[in-house]
Amino acid sequence: MENNEVIKIEHLTKDYGDGKGIFDINLTIEKGEMVGFVGTNGSGKTTTIRSIMGFIKPTKGQVLVNDKNTWEHYDEIVKNIGYVPGEIAFPDLKTGIDFLKSQAEFLSLRDLSYADELIEKLQLDPRANLKRTSKGMKQKTALVEALMDNADIIILDEPTTGLDPLMRDAFLDIIKSEHKKGKTIFMSSHIFEELEQTCDRVAFISEGKIIDVADMNEIRNRDVIDIKIEFDNERDYEKFLKDKFKIIRKQKEFSQVTAQVKKEELDDLFKSLSKLNVKFFKSEKYTLEKHFKLIMKNKEEK
Repeated sequence: MENNEVIKIEHLTKDYGDGKGIFDINLTIEKGEMVGFVGTNGSGKTTTIRSIMGFIKPTKGQVLVNDKNTWEHYDEIVKNIGYVPGEIAFPDLKTGIDFLKSQAEFLSLRDLSYADELIEKLQLDPRANLKRTSKGMKQKTALVEALMDNADIIILDEPTTGLDPLMRDAFLDIIKSEHKKGKTIFMSSHIFEELEQTCDRVAFISEGKIIDVADMNEIRNRDVIDIKIEFDNERDYEKFLKDKFKIIRKQKEFSQVTAQVKKEELDDLFKSLSKLNVKFFKSEKYTLEKHFKLIMKNKEEK
């Protein structure tokens, strides 16, 4: 039976002391799956990614890529992963062309047609001096290098840092295309919308621990709807509060409520509202950011 577990993180701990590091992380990424990784600065995203790449020796636990321990098989692992680090440092080469050619030689890559396609899509000028070029151009060069070999596994640490909005969209189109090809992708980002647009699942890390893994299908197709309602007067506001609907937010000063309603309850809601003086109502989109804020709120209240 084929093993579809491409990346397996098992009880991964890297303890730097003073509560800094990552602690008992468990996460499996299956073949062809795109998993996002989000958390605040210093929460452990980069340490986790560097551990996956085999750059950091764990204090406890392990990371397996295609059943091989990444710390023990580092040389083999790095050649088979398209990787963009969080902090980009280029070797002492003059231009982007020189760098991409040297990487092609390292990877024994003879066909650079896909690199040329990526250069065009990202509007990269590879003739520019690597040391003097902008952060955005450095980021584009790193993206081309990571993807040009058509590796089956792609690991990206904040890949859109330094890109302007148009180039960010161009990159997201590229990564969606890579996902459609069946690539296994793990991408950290501080921009929730990027992960919403591209990922199958998103892991949320806080203070070195994964506290939730969201299924984007469930986020997009949630069976309850949050509806914000404002009433003409306080009397109708109070009357509605006595009804059977679940209220998740009250703003008495504005005669506003936010009700959480199951889809099958919508008819009942509209019947109830038809008897009251309503200024407006609107459904509020449930986003990945809202989901994780709710998770954090519940965690803090425990």
